[in-house]
Amino acid sequence: MANTYLTKTFGSSGSQQTATFSVWVKRSALGGGGSSLFGYAVDASNFLRIGFKSNDQLAFRNYNGGTYTWQLETNRVFRDTSAWYHIVFEVDSTQATASDRLKLYINGVQETSFLTATYPSQNANMKWGNNAYAHIIGDATGGDIFDGVMSHINVIDGTAYDASAFGQYDANGVWTIKTSPSVTYGTNGFFILKDGNSVTDQSGNGNNWTVGGGTLTNTEDCPSNVFCTINPLSIASDGSSSSTLSNGNLTITSSGTNQNSGTLASSIDSNSKWYYEFKNISGVSTTNNSSVGWSTDISAFRSGSWATYNSLFLYAADGNIYSPSGWLSAGTAPTYTNGDIIGCTVDLQNNEIKWYKNNSLAYTISSISWVGDVITPHSQWSQSGAVGSFNFGNGYFGTTAVASAGTNASGIGIFEYDVPTGYTALSTKGLNL
Repeated sequence: MANTYLTKTFGSSGSQQTATFSVWVKRSALGGGGSSLFGYAVDASNFLRIGFKSNDQLAFRNYNGGTYTWQLETNRVFRDTSAWYHIVFEVDSTQATASDRLKLYINGVQETSFLTATYPSQNANMKWGNNAYAHIIGDATGGDIFDGVMSHINVIDGTAYDASAFGQYDANGVWTIKTSPSVTYGTNGFFILKDGNSVTDQSGNGNNWTVGGGTLTNTEDCPSNVFCTINPLSIASDGSSSSTLSNGNLTITSSGTNQNSGTLASSIDSNSKWYYEFKNISGVSTTNNSSVGWSTDISAFRSGSWATYNSLFLYAADGNIYSPSGWLSAGTAPTYTNGDIIGCTVDLQNNEIKWYKNNSLAYTISSISWVGDVITPHSQWSQSGAVGSFNFGNGYFGTTAVASAGTNASGIGIFEYDVPTGYTALSTKGLNL
């Protein structure tokens, strides 16, 4: 969440020389003023910050007396908003070799290419774990709050672990999470956000955290099951400005004429049967129309070449279905407005698309020819100011949980209404059904 952070002041000081920070993150916003994952701030000249810089590079910075005494900044940038990154910083100033005193691992692999590498002197102290300062997760020095999702935050006090303590490769060579790592946490170590949004420490130390601002929202999207989200690069416009994204890139606010937004899901094979929900939150009217459905050819979609890509959208104000060949339903599909939830399915086994309005079948189109194409969920407004939110199985529309979860035979994701038989959520586990 873009305005959510956690705080903790420890009851006593721990090790000032050896520590480990491990977190799984999925970014939402890129660039900007940067975004912090973990740190503290004594004042403008003394702080520690682990997070992404404004150029999307990852950095560990210990600023002491106006000088960066510990520092790693990657050459690599991190701009994939659809993926989870596993980040581990291993800190041990007691090591004889300078480059062993500060290490970074991304998805199990040690990072070796750095824009800047400033290693601490041997046995140098930092203020990490010091009981005199409030520590913050999701912010560090103010104004750089992390926008995205975090999971399984492990902080170790007094022991330096590499990434293998918190992750492992599966049979397919994919880096996966260890949900219950076997580690020694030390005095100020802790384990929070384990399989949910709980800030209660799972390490046994009782180092619980407090929500310092915003709302800490749970999500089904996790390192073990990655859900579809809106790709910021897929936002298109032929109007005055582009739409904006929020709530983990699931809520869209239009800010110009003919605002279009989509999610680059994946190449979907011919046996795939997908379901998602879209809720019109506000701003929908006969003059500020909403549409929702499916599209292909993301490059044409982004450029605004509407007639050059396959697309099927249900329009709110008039019940029409738009396609490149014209209007298909001639106003026979039901209209919808603010508060209505539209369920969308695509069946590439039987070449069929359906729309549901508040759990009632609204319209069916058969004989689509999108087999082998890249399929993307789609929404569009004809004027600025409208707000809508996707639920790809996370169980929320924005920050509001679904009112009463429907049945879901696949057991993947939480939706407002019953998932039609044979369909599942756009997620990595859904790909393997």
